[in-house]
Amino acid sequence: MAEIAVNLVIDKLLPLLDQEARLLGGVHTQVEDIKTELLYIQAFLMDADAKAEKADVSQGLKTWIQDLRETAYSIEDVIDEYLLHLGNPNRRHGFIGFLYKVARLIKKLIRRHEIASKIHDIQKKVHKLREISSSNGFNKPFESGSTSSKGSAPQPDPPVTSLFIDDSEIVGIGSQKNELISRLVKGTLKRTVISVVGMGGLGKTTLAKKVYANMRVVKHFDCHAWITVSQSFQMKELLRRMMEKFYEARKEKVPEDINRMDNESLITQVREYLQDKRYVVVFDDVWKAGFWESITPALPENKKGSRIIITTRKDDVATCCKDDYIHRLPHLSPDSSRELFCKKAFQGRCPPELKKLSDDIVKRCGGLPLAIVAIGGLLSRKEKIVSLWKKFSDSLGSELESNSHLESINTILSLSYYDLPYHLKSCFLYLAIFPEDYTIKCGILTRLWIAEGFVKTKRGVTLEETAEGFLTELIRRSLVQVSDVYIDGNIKRCHIHDLMREIILKKAEELSFFSVMAGEASCFDGRFRRLSVQNSSNNVLDIPSKKSHIRSIFLYNSEMFSLGTLASKFKFLKVLDLGGAPLERIPEDLGNLLHLRYLSLRKTRVRMLPRSIGKLQNLQTLDLKYSLVEDLPVEINRLQKLCNILCFDYAYKADLRWDSVRGVHVKEGIGGLEDLQKLTAVDVTHGVQIITELGKLRQLRKLGITKLSRGNGQRLCASISNMVHLKYLSVCSLSEDEILDIQYMSNPPPFLSTVYLMGRLERLPDWISKLPSLVRVILTRSNLANDPMQVFQALPSLQALSLFQTSVVEQLCFGATGIQKLKRLRIYDLIGLKRVKIEDGTLPLLEELMIGRCPQLEELPSGIRHLSKLTTLTFFDLQEELRLGMIRDQGRNFEIVKHIPYIHFFES
Repeated sequence: MAEIAVNLVIDKLLPLLDQEARLLGGVHTQVEDIKTELLYIQAFLMDADAKAEKADVSQGLKTWIQDLRETAYSIEDVIDEYLLHLGNPNRRHGFIGFLYKVARLIKKLIRRHEIASKIHDIQKKVHKLREISSSNGFNKPFESGSTSSKGSAPQPDPPVTSLFIDDSEIVGIGSQKNELISRLVKGTLKRTVISVVGMGGLGKTTLAKKVYANMRVVKHFDCHAWITVSQSFQMKELLRRMMEKFYEARKEKVPEDINRMDNESLITQVREYLQDKRYVVVFDDVWKAGFWESITPALPENKKGSRIIITTRKDDVATCCKDDYIHRLPHLSPDSSRELFCKKAFQGRCPPELKKLSDDIVKRCGGLPLAIVAIGGLLSRKEKIVSLWKKFSDSLGSELESNSHLESINTILSLSYYDLPYHLKSCFLYLAIFPEDYTIKCGILTRLWIAEGFVKTKRGVTLEETAEGFLTELIRRSLVQVSDVYIDGNIKRCHIHDLMREIILKKAEELSFFSVMAGEASCFDGRFRRLSVQNSSNNVLDIPSKKSHIRSIFLYNSEMFSLGTLASKFKFLKVLDLGGAPLERIPEDLGNLLHLRYLSLRKTRVRMLPRSIGKLQNLQTLDLKYSLVEDLPVEINRLQKLCNILCFDYAYKADLRWDSVRGVHVKEGIGGLEDLQKLTAVDVTHGVQIITELGKLRQLRKLGITKLSRGNGQRLCASISNMVHLKYLSVCSLSEDEILDIQYMSNPPPFLSTVYLMGRLERLPDWISKLPSLVRVILTRSNLANDPMQVFQALPSLQALSLFQTSVVEQLCFGATGIQKLKRLRIYDLIGLKRVKIEDGTLPLLEELMIGRCPQLEELPSGIRHLSKLTTLTFFDLQEELRLGMIRDQGRNFEIVKHIPYIHFFES
């Protein structure tokens, strides 16, 4: 993967040559020569990297690639050092300023001589590397490597929802699933542990999930929880997560003091909660034999038929559960393996001409579902030509025939990795920076990719859209798994399999791509470009190291951290992610990190940003979500490359008070940041000029506004009308009594997909009916005098509708032809509502319906019987008479709801 390092360096050399590399006489020519050499080397380096992993490749080639990568990194260091040198101008005036300029000029000449000398040394090394490549034949074309490794453009992506694995795509586990379901819902009332044991990649988690989510199982138990354990679990955190899962599953409020409890208190709390309930818990991916002994005290033996499922790779974990049932998961049979392969590779039947080759590949997969899915997914993208498939089959090599199944899995997954185009390799490696079993927020991930320089500009497409395409491509290749999606099918969170993470962690270390410093580790190698600090009690700035070339620092669950000398010790930083760190202030010298592109202070206790932040001319993302920052310094307006200002804070409160949503104050001049794509949220209490300037931000995709007064509504509408790319709009009024007067848009942004309005509305804005792409609407405290359903029923794309304290009407009517795509409907705290009319034919796709705190509701909506897709019906504070009317086989309204799998009743 040396081509990634070379590619990044070339990307930096080109603008440097065009704009800034007039160092000293002859140096510009030397830099030009280096660029020429690197372009030549890059032409064949991708194939060389692929071949370097094979057993028959000489050590000379491997050493040459390693030397080239280190040289590329050295070039990057010199370039960044020079740019740092250029980007620190003196701002003093008068005679003192003159003296500083003279001193700076002398210093500049000295630094230029030093840099010129370094460039000369690097030029000689690059030239020598090319001579070595020629004399050893490294520059000859390689036979191996698929077309995709050459960076071909991805094919059009299918809908994200099609990426989810359903029962029709899983083979070979039907009988095992039925057996486990039977063991869960039948048999003894004694608490029972079922251990699912097998090697990594056999499908233990998949089987457990299918059993856990089965309708018979869900209905049989009073409460349930799914807990991923992993190797580095902490018992306190695990108990806390289990407790939260139980409460969340029953939509109950989690105790406020849960984060302050010690182990003993957490065990007592969980035990008392479960004492009178039949519960089912899945502990997935258990590694330590002592786990069961540690967790047993929290799981009461209450003689109610409770069940625990443990999935593990290790027999000793299962045998520690004494005499309970152990289910050993077998490899897939040849027939099942072939069926699964054909589903992934051909979406059905295998072409006759490829049958023999397919059988050979399936045989080499060794009955491992993970390997079959990965290889099948990879081959599904290749043309169905015998010669191409034979070349692929031949390239698998002797590794697939090894007796070690784990080695087979590693080999197969590595092949999938090496088949990636170079622009996806770095993106994929990056996923291992996050901790084990970490659910990655896709928006954060794509912004990080952009900050690292992995995503290139394409005409007519934003960088974030390109990055999202990269992620979808990785998912299609079965290298990344979807954890959660938004209502419209867009990816919300993702993760990677633990085996896959092990593979790319090793590769990242080999490539000096990044290093993970976990636990009590007290040192790291200065050659690494990125550092991920995880579950550490050490302060990374106190750790001795060589001269640091670190470009990115990430902090996860680390108790001690202060910025101190960060700017001087890590002067080349591009990414600084301190989300959740115990920070209260940011030092002034943060502004010396002139290369910084991504700064996250999310969930910190920082209240104020230093004025020196205005020096961060390369900053693209400023993430202050859920921090204590309420005011952005005017210097922010100098940052012309800013694309994302994320400052939204939301504190959940049951009564939806105005102080639950908070934005930040910005200064006049914000309109000059014309590249902004996300700005959430801006407090416009005193911002008449600010609101006008927002109209200059024509690239905005997401905008949040808080504290809007009635008098500024028309001005805001005028600004929003200019935002032709806007997809998300959130507007909150100044106070509970303030009218949200935003009627004034004849041409609203055509791609608006989410609208969130919090505040009194005299009437629903007319422009809402003009939004063909509107997917989600949330109205809070609107107090509309008229039924808004007539407007919503005309929206062709609406999938989620939430009405909180929205209307004072007595009846909501869903007509027979309306809202054909709605999947989720939430009606809450409509004080005057007496009837909800749902006509036959309306809401044909509705899956989730929530009705809460409507004290005047006279009857259960009889039209619920027509909602054939409804899976979840939830009531909050429902009148006792109506609740009793739904009692199975007794209530007068049971016939209306008997087809719904999940019906929940909660009291606030």
